Amino acid sequence: MPADRFTVSQLVRAPADVVWDDLAHIDRHVDWMYDAADITFHGEQRRGVGTTFDCLTVVGPLRTVDRMEITSWVEGAQIGVRHVGLVTGEGVISVIDAGPSHCVVSWTERLRFPWFVGGPVATFAARPVMVAIWRSSLRKLAARWPSALPDGEQ
Repeated sequence: MPADRFTVSQLVRAPADVVWDDLAHIDRHVDWMYDAADITFHGEQRRGVGTTFDCLTVVGPLRTVDRMEITSWVEGAQIGVRHVGLVTGEGVISVIDAGPSHCVVSWTERLRFPWFVGGPVATFAARPVMVAIWRSSLRKLAARWPSALPDGEQ
């Protein structure tokens, strides 16, 4: 895997359509993404290809506005974005059906830091931090459905 590509996945104890319904509300991503502090949309569009927004991203003492555009939208399955702020790149969040009461949420990002903050070296150094944040964020997302399964079912 290239040093600028990050992928994390999480089993969620809820049906894929239930999880998708939550993920499709981009403004709710601040409720479970640890690094997303605020989302401000440009215009009235809130979902689908062409939606644009700014996400105030905070990692420790570092703050930046991540300008994003939704580049792909597969209803019930996938949201793709392009990052056009200080950090550039592409990302995809997918919901994969894993049975009637489970799904897997997979999050892949390909990010590039600008040369003046270290370029590829900064990308490489940020990798373990970003993976930890995204893994924790997906766990927080999964925790939104703590009792989605009947007792004893795994």
